[in-house]
Amino acid sequence: MDFRLKRIDWYIIKKFLGTYFFAIALIISISVVFDINEKIDKFLMPHVPLKAIIFDYYMNFIPHFANLFSPLFTFIAVIFFTSKLAENSEIIAMLASGMSFRRLMYPYFISAAIISMSTFVLNSYIIPPANATRIDFQNKYIKNKKKEWERNIQIEVEPGVIAYFNSYDATSKMGSRFSLEKFDGKLLVSRLTANSIKYDSAYKWTVIDYMVRDFDGMKETLSSGTRKDTTLTIVPSDFLISNNDCETMTSPQLLDFIDRQKKRGIANIQTFEIEYEKRIAMVFAAFILTSIGASLSSRKIKGGMGLNIGIGLGLSFSYILFMTVTSTFAVSGVMSARLAAWIPNIVYTMIAIYLYQKAPR
Repeated sequence: MDFRLKRIDWYIIKKFLGTYFFAIALIISISVVFDINEKIDKFLMPHVPLKAIIFDYYMNFIPHFANLFSPLFTFIAVIFFTSKLAENSEIIAMLASGMSFRRLMYPYFISAAIISMSTFVLNSYIIPPANATRIDFQNKYIKNKKKEWERNIQIEVEPGVIAYFNSYDATSKMGSRFSLEKFDGKLLVSRLTANSIKYDSAYKWTVIDYMVRDFDGMKETLSSGTRKDTTLTIVPSDFLISNNDCETMTSPQLLDFIDRQKKRGIANIQTFEIEYEKRIAMVFAAFILTSIGASLSSRKIKGGMGLNIGIGLGLSFSYILFMTVTSTFAVSGVMSARLAAWIPNIVYTMIAIYLYQKAPR
């Protein structure tokens, strides 16, 4: 089979990508208008600079939103322009000329590859730093969702060293009823307790009103003091974890964070695991939804283009809803993050195979 790009391939690729970017521009424009309407009272506050609204918020909101719903835009684009080709009998002409449906899908998958690779690079390396700026703006001027306080924190500082905070307040940088236990295997060799602990910078902490108990077999040595500077290889961000922190990390940072938190025994990192797995799963989503869209809308039907678009929108929104539901199951611990991210792709791959087999030949 000849897979060299021909004029008809370039025609389909241009139609696909052109419709994709048009759908993004249209829906993003509507989204921005609704978002401005929702937040206009906050934007009109005298302390909120216009420059920050435009460059810190919306210049970062637009790529985040566009990439978040890239599968939806891909599906809409395929359904829309393929239905139009079928309506104009162009698909029939291509198949009648001897082109197989498999060969017809070639330019579709090239377009899907361009979209999926662009989405992966944006999602993994470019958008996270932009999200950090956008979220900082939201926390400062709209609603602060950053976690500033936590209690009952237990974290492994390093192998054999366990730290405990009864509570920690990021505003004052103070923790209460702190303890630091050092083990040699299963044997406790030292325990520091303090009424409070203050974070300084990097890994520098100060314990206040402390007592140290050192154990050597049956022998115990006590020492105490009012203040003591110490080094702990933890920072508040290791345990003050906000829900949207995962959006501000590149994929290598996200993977490193997950591995580090697992080693330290930190729970509730499912959101970060889901975010990492979804970034990979979305690469394949473009191919799956492209196959479904092309197979579904390549047949000229009596209901016309509107029926195909309606069915396509229903399937695309059901895909996003399905992904949201499975993510919720992963957060609650019902299933693993990897399974939650890939179940929608598995189910819709089966749908794609069925529709491909039913596509016109």
